[in-house]
Amino acid sequence: MAQLNYLVHYPPQLIQQIQTLLAEGRLADYLLNKYPQPHTLTSERALYDFALTLKNDYLRSSKPVSKVIYDDKIHIINHALGLHTTIARVQGKRLKAKSEIRIAALFRRVPLEFLRMIVVHELAHLRERDHDKAFYKLCEHMEPAYHQLEFDLRVYLTHIDHAGELYTTTPQR
Repeated sequence: MAQLNYLVHYPPQLIQQIQTLLAEGRLADYLLNKYPQPHTLTSERALYDFALTLKNDYLRSSKPVSKVIYDDKIHIINHALGLHTTIARVQGKRLKAKSEIRIAALFRRVPLEFLRMIVVHELAHLRERDHDKAFYKLCEHMEPAYHQLEFDLRVYLTHIDHAGELYTTTPQR
């Protein structure tokens, strides 16, 4: 059976189901049936507006986000899907900190649900630094289906590892 790197911490029966779908060539059908098309937020401005709307809806009192971009280097260098960073700059006698969110470029061509899950994850880091119980509770507050979407995203990444991307064309905005 194929090694499923993104699913190693899930129960064996779930892993077996995904391995069976993969071996029978039905994993793509499963994903396309559940998430038929990619989102249309391909520009960085649209991504920023999307993230800002979520932030304003759920984290209004958190520090502002100055930049939200797709980053081609994330997946290769950091083995991450998104990053939340704080950039400190000296301006005169003051130290200014700006929060930035970088999303792996892979997410330009995925369903909106997956993009939302990644953005919610990175926004949650504005309030909670660690991946602890409070962090995941905040993620679930912003996206009630967070854990299911995380699992489905891991299944999608498994599909990419073994068969390639499903959503190969970028929709026009």
